[in-house]
Amino acid sequence: MSAVLTEEAVPARTPAQDGPDHGTRAVLALARFEARRLLLSIPVLIAFAAYVAWIVWRTRTSWDGSPALQDADRATQSMPMLVGLAVLLCAARAVLRSERHGTEHHFSVLVLQPWRRTAAHALSVVPAALLTTLCVAGQFTWEALKPGAIGHASPAELAVGPLTVLVFGALGVLLGRLVRSAIAAPLLVVVLLFVFVLGTGPSEGSGLSWLAPVVSVTGPDTLPSDLLGRPAAWHALYLAGAALSVAFLAMAVSGGRGILVRVGLALSLAGAVTGGVLQAGGVTPSPELTAARERASVRPELTCSEHGRSRYCAFPEWAPRTGTWAAVVDHVQSLSGGSAHDRPLVVRQRIDARYGLGTDTALPASTEPHRVTVGTAWGGNRVPEFSSAVAAVLVAGTEAAGSELCDGRMVTVMWLSLSWQDDPMDALRRVRLDDSVTGSAIVLSPTNPLSMTEGQTDVVRRLLEDPPTGTGARVKEHWAELTAPGVPTARVAELLGVAGPEKADSCED
Repeated sequence: MSAVLTEEAVPARTPAQDGPDHGTRAVLALARFEARRLLLSIPVLIAFAAYVAWIVWRTRTSWDGSPALQDADRATQSMPMLVGLAVLLCAARAVLRSERHGTEHHFSVLVLQPWRRTAAHALSVVPAALLTTLCVAGQFTWEALKPGAIGHASPAELAVGPLTVLVFGALGVLLGRLVRSAIAAPLLVVVLLFVFVLGTGPSEGSGLSWLAPVVSVTGPDTLPSDLLGRPAAWHALYLAGAALSVAFLAMAVSGGRGILVRVGLALSLAGAVTGGVLQAGGVTPSPELTAARERASVRPELTCSEHGRSRYCAFPEWAPRTGTWAAVVDHVQSLSGGSAHDRPLVVRQRIDARYGLGTDTALPASTEPHRVTVGTAWGGNRVPEFSSAVAAVLVAGTEAAGSELCDGRMVTVMWLSLSWQDDPMDALRRVRLDDSVTGSAIVLSPTNPLSMTEGQTDVVRRLLEDPPTGTGARVKEHWAELTAPGVPTARVAELLGVAGPEKADSCED
């Protein structure tokens, strides 16, 4: 009798079979591998390089060095869309890599099920979003550290850029699982470019516009942060829920039927729907917000402080800027004569917030004596505009009277406004509507504009380009005549020692 010994083969145990911890480690390992490949892919590298270059190019001179942080946070949102589109394209290609190389059938013997591989691809876009977060933080910090920065930012607005990258990356993973074609992702990128980037989507301010990743409603004037009325928190919830929903949906499409995928999909979808519905409802201003905007426009609660002989009243967020305004007023008054040299002024900040963010509304000129209006923007052209308003009040008495000047007093106003500035001719160009230094033109102001005739422009240009010696002393000596109603431009030029205009004064000019 003989016995035959046989050895029964023991099935190999894979990490995925040993328990959920091993499967999680495998998913994370694959996610790290795919994330590295994603970040080093050519489209993503180009997108981040363009993003960083744009930040450096734009932030150096943005808002003329005087940003309001409630505007600066929204300015971080648009460029991450470029990164998001590149991540979408490369994530979809990564999912389809095995299809392109003909190795998809080999995955059946690997340790990860298809839905876990999809989870790894979804996780691989997170480092790109984190890198975007660093770029957003760098851009915003640069703005916040500028000496003229004021206001308050919204963390929810700052989160929009990184969340946009997550949404687009998850969308690329889902697209790779749904459409087994290499041209699907590039076609989707083109469609998204037309819809979101080139402005063919819903109009800004409508409820549907908030379904887009970025809703950058902008206007010529900055509003106090508590008057913006943007549903930023609900929008951030909507984007986070959308990113997770798309990622869990991609796992479900890949065969994920476990409790984790089903619960995750349900919760993330609920978050996206909740944020989407509430953000659409937040587009319409609440009665409380409407009332607050009305008060800020008609009866604002301002913080007032004394600088020298004058009083400066501003919205609380702009209070640190009153010293800068005072420096401009001091420069202009130091050049004036008569009682204007020591006249106390009241500089009050004014806005018209009744129509919300993104509207262009003109402020009427004040009829109160010695009252000067200043807006919420500063730096660049705003400096000569405010300086001209101060000079007009010193010469004419009120903003309303200054906006109606049509005689030689306009020469005095512009000399007071511009002669003390670093580059008077450049300031003259920037304060005029047509950016010219010849001919007649409209002179910009925080309220009603002023106007210059061609003859007045000739005299002002001569005074600024090659001022005669002692011009400042002549202004103070002849102040009464230089500011007398009806004084001809030719007489003003004679008193200041320059050639007169070639054309007589004419309001029709």
